[in-house]
Amino acid sequence: MSLWGRVFAAMYDRMTARSERDTFAAHRAALLAGAAGDVLEIGGGTGANLPYYGADVDTLTITEPEQPMVKRLQPRISSARPEAKLLRAPAEDLPFNDASFDVAVSTLVLCTVDDQPRALRELRRVLRPGGRLLFMEHVRSDDPKVARSQDRMLPINVRMLHGCHCNRPTLDGIRGAGFEIAELETDTIAHAPKFAGPLIVGIAVNRTERDVEPGAHAADPIHTGGR
Repeated sequence: MSLWGRVFAAMYDRMTARSERDTFAAHRAALLAGAAGDVLEIGGGTGANLPYYGADVDTLTITEPEQPMVKRLQPRISSARPEAKLLRAPAEDLPFNDASFDVAVSTLVLCTVDDQPRALRELRRVLRPGGRLLFMEHVRSDDPKVARSQDRMLPINVRMLHGCHCNRPTLDGIRGAGFEIAELETDTIAHAPKFAGPLIVGIAVNRTERDVEPGAHAADPIHTGGR
């Protein structure tokens, strides 16, 4: 682990405090209200999602690959969700059997994984048929001018934000992994630079052939604007 990785983990909550207050917290609360059954959260970070898991969660398993983050996450789990299990593991190589979870949660993670397609395949693998992926992620802007800015700023952003690729077409990646988008909201992250502001929040479903009636078509995703 690099020195910057340790510094980044120590500074993370302070760096994101205003965006957490004015953008992320409300999305976390709304999104995680639907978490139920056996839940997996990847990239648990410093534990920002912990206060929002409700009584419908039967089991909570959290993975985090970075040791400096694990060091900060463990005490918060012990305090807020002592029954939760924490494992140090990357999203691209989840140490779970197929179809182990009802819900997977990814918030501000898919921008930083080394191999996003592989991570999404792993999420689909460990979800049960009909299981849901709850996501809140950076996304490539639909505005060509902003997208070009995201590309130009990428080397700096990756360095300063410890691997964040905010220009990834993550929604396309979710669909490409075989998920069906059931709900989708777009927003702009408050207090973030314009190139890092585009955000998607939603629910994707792990559909299988037997989930779809012959001749039936998937429902269109629900789109809502930013708050």
